[in-house]
Amino acid sequence: MAAAAPDFFSDALRREIIRSEQQRMRALAIILAVLLALSLTVANVFVDYVSRMFERDVPGWLPLVGIGPFLLYELVSLTILRYRAARDLDFPRVTRFANALIETSLPAAVIITLSHYMDPILVFSFWPPLLYFIFILLSTLRLDFGLSVWTGTVAAVQQMVLVLWLLPLEPWGNVPQETLLFHFSRTLVLFACGLVAGFVATSLRTQFEKSVRAVAARDRVTNLFGQHVSPAVVDRLLATRSDPPSEMRTVCVLFLDIRGFTAMTRRRSAEETVALLNAFFAEMIEVVDRNNGIINKFLGDGFMAVFGAPLDDPAAARNALAAARAMIDTVGRWNDAHPGWALKVGIGVHLGEAVTGTVGSPQRKEYTVIGDTVNLAARLEQLTKEVGAQLLISQSVLDATPCDGAVDLGAVAIRGYDEGVRVWRMA
Repeated sequence: MAAAAPDFFSDALRREIIRSEQQRMRALAIILAVLLALSLTVANVFVDYVSRMFERDVPGWLPLVGIGPFLLYELVSLTILRYRAARDLDFPRVTRFANALIETSLPAAVIITLSHYMDPILVFSFWPPLLYFIFILLSTLRLDFGLSVWTGTVAAVQQMVLVLWLLPLEPWGNVPQETLLFHFSRTLVLFACGLVAGFVATSLRTQFEKSVRAVAARDRVTNLFGQHVSPAVVDRLLATRSDPPSEMRTVCVLFLDIRGFTAMTRRRSAEETVALLNAFFAEMIEVVDRNNGIINKFLGDGFMAVFGAPLDDPAAARNALAAARAMIDTVGRWNDAHPGWALKVGIGVHLGEAVTGTVGSPQRKEYTVIGDTVNLAARLEQLTKEVGAQLLISQSVLDATPCDGAVDLGAVAIRGYDEGVRVWRMA
């Protein structure tokens, strides 16, 4: 999992950048379309008003020349980006810089166009220079500090070049709009806005990275332990920031099996059977969670629960026994509520040393508990069928926690053991 995490993180970040880039392009395309529609409406409907504003007659098609190519470029770029995103292809960073340069040149194109029909000094006081701020603002969606600063720099340089080209400037004139300082201060504001946008983009990216890392860490826990771990245990596992080590530790293992379930399923449909198991196991999982255990494996119509791993629990035996008793009580309430699906269970609990750790391949690992402790707990669960019990525990469980009502069955012969194993009946 540790090796796969960086790949997961980089892939998730790359996809988020592409999604954010698509959002930015869609927003920009909408803005350009609205701007083009408004400009065409004003130029062709409010002719008298336009003639009073401009020194020369403005053709009704002029907005198409100034804005149309940029709108078309944006739509084509968005189509290409969607095509690459659908195939999980990246958007090269150098291409993004070139894209920012082309997009941010729109205000310059509009300024140059309008300067043929209006006094250039008035053009710089009109709305076209304000378009630069739209591009700088939207650059935050690129989630890249360098690209936002680049956008602000392009805007600042372009405006200053246009001022020097189109306006008769005086370093210290009496008309503010004709002084170099007046326009240079506006240029500094554009550059500063690019810096601010860069910091905002960095903040957005950092927040996303934290979210991705949190998801990756939670997925790591889910992959190792399954989905059946209580939120409190998940939070404690996340705090460790690493996979549990392979080690010998004292654990209490609980096996539960539904008696005669296979015969019951012959009278039910597959949908009913699965729905029953899901509903029943949901209550069992809640019991295990409440007693600080984890469901390590589902075994058809039963499961194996572990107490005392992967997190230390000095009260593992007490918690496992409490969980077993709560399960029996829950089965009683279940049968009262579902008379057509009355269930019987067998539970075996044993405390002892076991090997714990993660096993599997780099692509898929899971947390497991191995050893004689697990085998004996499973044998005790199977033994419940022979002795007609619901809950059997081993001597080690009895020694570790008070077991009121325990009935000594003596040394019982158990398959796989040369000597008899002392067993106690709890229910």
